[in-house]
Amino acid sequence: MAWFCSANTNHGLVNNLKKAGIFQSERVEKAMEAIDRGKYVKYDPYRDSPQQIGYGATISAPHMHAHALENLAPFLLPGMKVLDVGCGSGYLTACLAEMVGSEGKVVGVDHIPQLVKLATDNVKNDRPELLESQRVVFILGDGRKGYPEEAPYDCIHVGAAAEKMPQDLIDQLKSPGRIFIPVGSNSQYIYQIDKDSDGNVTKKSLMGVMYVPLTDAQKQLRGE
Repeated sequence: MAWFCSANTNHGLVNNLKKAGIFQSERVEKAMEAIDRGKYVKYDPYRDSPQQIGYGATISAPHMHAHALENLAPFLLPGMKVLDVGCGSGYLTACLAEMVGSEGKVVGVDHIPQLVKLATDNVKNDRPELLESQRVVFILGDGRKGYPEEAPYDCIHVGAAAEKMPQDLIDQLKSPGRIFIPVGSNSQYIYQIDKDSDGNVTKKSLMGVMYVPLTDAQKQLRGE
C-alpha cells in the first residue's frame, strides 16, 4: 500500500501516507508538513519511491521516512538529541529537528563531502534558523562509527544498510534510547534496537527493505 502514496504536493503526500496507516502520530504529520520534501529533492519529490541524489546515494522513499519518524517518535520529544547517519539531502534531518523542537539537537553525518554540502545548502535555503541556532549540525565522517563527540543520543536513525549491527552506535545510545537501522547485504531488514534504563539491549526485526549499503566514501562512489 505504501508505494501508492505518491502525490503532486507535499500536503497530498503526507495526507496519503496518513491514510495508508504509515503513521498515526500527529507530531509526525506536523513535522512532515513543515518540511517540504520538494526543497530537498530535484526530481519527483512527492513520488513515493527512492530518488537519486548523486554520488551513489539515494533519498529513501517517503513511506520509509514516515516509518522511521513514527518508530522513533517516543525518543523525538522536545529537547532530545538525535544522530542521523547518512544524512544525504538533509530532508529527514530537518524533520527530526522539527520534532525535537527548539531545545533539541540533530547531528547529521555523511562520509561524502558533496552530500554534506548538499544537506547544508538545502537546510540553509529552507530553514536557515536550524543551522544558525545549531539545532542542526552536519558532520563529515564515517557514520558506522557514529559521532562520539556529541554522544549520548536519545535516538539514532541510519539511512543505509549496515552489514552487521554497529556496536559503536549502540554504545553511543542513551539509556533508554532507540535505533532505527537497516541491516544486511543480500537480505535486509529494518531493526529496532532498544536500550532500556538499565542499559539492557534488545533487537527487533520490523520489515524487509532494500537500502544502499552503509560503507565508506570510496566504495560508494565506485558503486561497490
